[in-house]
Amino acid sequence: MKRAIALTYSLIVATMATATWIEHFRGTEFVARHLYGAWWFTLLWALLAALGVAWIVKRRVRRWSTLLVHAAFVVILLGALLTHLTASRGIVHLRQGATVDTYLAERPDGSTEELRLPFRITLDSFRVHYHAGTTAERDYTSHFTVSDGQTVLRGETAMNRIFTFRSVRLYQNAYDPDMAGSYLAVNTDPYGIPVTYTGYGLLFAALVGLLIDPRGTFRRLLSDARLRRGAFLVLVLLSIGREASADPLIVPRETADRFGRLHLLYSDRIAPVQTFAIDFTKKLYGRASYRGLTAEQVLMGRLFDPRGWDKEPMIRVKDAALRRQLRLPRYASVNHFFSPDRGYILGTYLMEYEQGQRDAFHTACVDMDAKIRLIMSLRDGSALALFPHADVYGAVRWRHPATPLSPGELPRMDALFLRSYLSLLREQIVKADYATANTLIEKLDKYQRLHAGGTLPSPMAERAERLTNAFPFATVLFIVNLTVGLLALLYTIRQLVRRHDAPRTDRLVRRATLGLLLLSFAALTLCEVLRWIVAGRAPVANGYETMLLIAWFTLLFAFVAGRRFPIALPFGALISGFFLLVSHLALMDPRITPLMPVLGSPLLSLHVSVIMMAYALLSLTFICALTALLLAAIGRRDPERTAERMDALRLLSLLFLYPALVTLGVGIFVGAIWANVSWGTYWSWDPKETWALITFMVYAVVIHTHTWPAFRRPMAYHVYLLLSFLTLLMTYFGVNYLLGGMHSYA
Repeated sequence: MKRAIALTYSLIVATMATATWIEHFRGTEFVARHLYGAWWFTLLWALLAALGVAWIVKRRVRRWSTLLVHAAFVVILLGALLTHLTASRGIVHLRQGATVDTYLAERPDGSTEELRLPFRITLDSFRVHYHAGTTAERDYTSHFTVSDGQTVLRGETAMNRIFTFRSVRLYQNAYDPDMAGSYLAVNTDPYGIPVTYTGYGLLFAALVGLLIDPRGTFRRLLSDARLRRGAFLVLVLLSIGREASADPLIVPRETADRFGRLHLLYSDRIAPVQTFAIDFTKKLYGRASYRGLTAEQVLMGRLFDPRGWDKEPMIRVKDAALRRQLRLPRYASVNHFFSPDRGYILGTYLMEYEQGQRDAFHTACVDMDAKIRLIMSLRDGSALALFPHADVYGAVRWRHPATPLSPGELPRMDALFLRSYLSLLREQIVKADYATANTLIEKLDKYQRLHAGGTLPSPMAERAERLTNAFPFATVLFIVNLTVGLLALLYTIRQLVRRHDAPRTDRLVRRATLGLLLLSFAALTLCEVLRWIVAGRAPVANGYETMLLIAWFTLLFAFVAGRRFPIALPFGALISGFFLLVSHLALMDPRITPLMPVLGSPLLSLHVSVIMMAYALLSLTFICALTALLLAAIGRRDPERTAERMDALRLLSLLFLYPALVTLGVGIFVGAIWANVSWGTYWSWDPKETWALITFMVYAVVIHTHTWPAFRRPMAYHVYLLLSFLTLLMTYFGVNYLLGGMHSYA
């Protein structure tokens, strides 16, 4: 029976992993129909549940937490089966004033059929809500009337707000461009959802029970005699050429700083001009400054002296093939991209890209074209939405100098101010009359505060953003954490192989390491708080922010574990340093942007935060495994002592692994509840959620030591954990950058 369980379990994991890659090439509809929706895939899950129950009965398992965990999974699978067999999903299209009583339901083969609703529904109104002063959508709301012949009821739906009537759940889905129509998702699942939610409740209780059960493995680990007698002191981290040209116009720093304190509409939010200037300079040059000039000076120079700055070699050309093909230097000027005989040298390659040539070279051409277009948008003023004014409905819009204006849209003096302001400022800058230029900047600041209404950020948010702009948290902290972690780990390894103790040195190194990491943790906490203040939401919206959050949790867990296991400190420093390094390497966009409407849910913040905690803990088990295998390689002359240390590292790893599995399980299923509230389906087999489930299933194997006693041996345990980390890498980085999907941050 044990082999049958292993085979079925492995087949399910392999099928899910393979399906995510097939989906990448064949599409979601194909895998939904031929893999996830296939009868044999359902049968595999049913077989696994039956074999698991039979094995528990055979082994006469009596521990309540273990029984509850497995019972919860059986109930969840039963709920999924009921949903698969009895639920109906579809879309109803409403037009204002029209009454409908049917919807288009999805069939298993991907087609649709028209089914009748148990009531009639009439759309009364639809409204899009925007973030103040921007065109970024904050929410959608449909107001309607439903009637079943006996009851007439007014209702509404919005993102993350469901309307339920006669066992039918309606979700806001989309809307017509003319704002007179709305699409609502329809979900009828009266049996599957209650059973599934019951399973989730049992699972949450069971996972917590794994940590608090006095007879459970985790509590026994905490009571291990080696912790009481300080045997882990053996492992203590005692730790721890360019083209010549005339100089372009350079605006004095004081004037540029004043200009940077103005506000503009950028990335669908109102931000300081300084933020745009920094992102502008980073996009072109790769750094936040250029030859000792601040980002604001670069921005104003490019804005008011385009010809002079077109000669500046500040456009970084990262792709080597692009440099070779177009004979470009590593840092090129705008003039390099325009030839008297060829015109815009990227033009031909951009056309080839549009015609389907999507290789690395043509993709690099598109990326380079984005930099040139950014410069051109600054030149024509379309990047500078500096001028707020309320429309006839009282909603504030931020306009740029090139915004088309209809007659009477703005008062005559305001329209003149919008059209002529940058020209007036340019005139003073070119004449080097910076006193008058400063006065003009002050006038625009007063104009913004007069007309922006409530769209300007609060003084606290403004100060927070300027502080975030001033200090490159990720860059500095990844250097600190990696350096401290590497030196501390090397010292620890040296300590493990030396024959004589040096308690004074050990104590000094440990205090220094702890002090540096506490400073790093405080700085990272400040970074997270500042981003929260600026964005007005939890900083969990993109890949950059989740990397910072994982680094923060990793350090937090390292401090907690470090009280008993000092070796956790270098582990935490290294892992957090690597996550901060990834966020620094421009692989992820650090810009702060508003959330999509569907993401504005407390459940989502909880889901992401708990998942990030799990990833941080699992990363620490990886470092434990890596250190143990390194000790095995260098400690062959003293095998008994090496075996003792590897077993101690296994104990430490398990203390990370149990809460990691609990938080990962809770995070996955909180995400499922959020998805059901937002999308009308609690599981859609998106690549990210599929790989998160794979990660959970792979890591869960190693705690079943009664079934698989081989994992009681430190070598087998650490090798398995080392390889299991590949699933975590795939869940986060593989899905983000290779597979895509609705969860992708790339």
